[in-house]
Amino acid sequence: MSTASRIAIVTGGSRGIGRAVASRLAAAGQDVAVVYASNAKEADAAVGEIEAAGARGIALRADVADEGEVAAAFDAVEQRLGPVDVVVNAAGVMALRPIRELDLTELDRQLRVNVRGTFVVAKVAARRIRPGGAIVAFSTSVTRLHLPAYGAYAASKGAVEALVPILAKELGERDITVNAVAPGPTATELFFDGKSQQLIDRIAGLSPMNRLGTPQDIAELVTFLAGPGRWVNGQTVFANGAAA
Repeated sequence: MSTASRIAIVTGGSRGIGRAVASRLAAAGQDVAVVYASNAKEADAAVGEIEAAGARGIALRADVADEGEVAAAFDAVEQRLGPVDVVVNAAGVMALRPIRELDLTELDRQLRVNVRGTFVVAKVAARRIRPGGAIVAFSTSVTRLHLPAYGAYAASKGAVEALVPILAKELGERDITVNAVAPGPTATELFFDGKSQQLIDRIAGLSPMNRLGTPQDIAELVTFLAGPGRWVNGQTVFANGAAA
């Protein structure tokens, strides 16, 4: 199967890394469905970028942790675009606080979106994606950086890293690759939220390149894994400019 002219679903595709991924996949020739949680305006803007790249795009609202809503999103994509070849689960939430101070409701939210959401999307994708397709999940380089205040977030992403190689072995007979991308500090709204400029500069300095990653940096890697990178499978690939 050509890795262009594919049909992709990108969860969390209305902003940040997910939006950059959706645009980059479109530039590579893939039609893209943007799945978003609440911001319809940004999702529509993301679809505009997909169409500007010459691909078809649609926006769909779904809670990634709700199996019925995720299945309904797949139904809509199949009806409006065609059978799904690529699923990129970029949806995620992050609450930063030392472990001793973290409210358990914040822990539960991160586990619901980052762990259950990843599992649900993977489960539905495993049933619906066409042979020769690709699934890309998201971890984080914080699982190696061990930064204070990231305990709950890193723990949730550690679960993603455990899931990926197992699913890759389960789907190997259908020639479906499954990988995770683990970005380092990346210049997104999610990253900047609540951080002082001093802290941002210190984190950027963790990389010998002395900068933050960009959503486009990560999108290039995802596009490789979702396209020509057929012999990379069951891996967590770190994209952090040597910050970890």
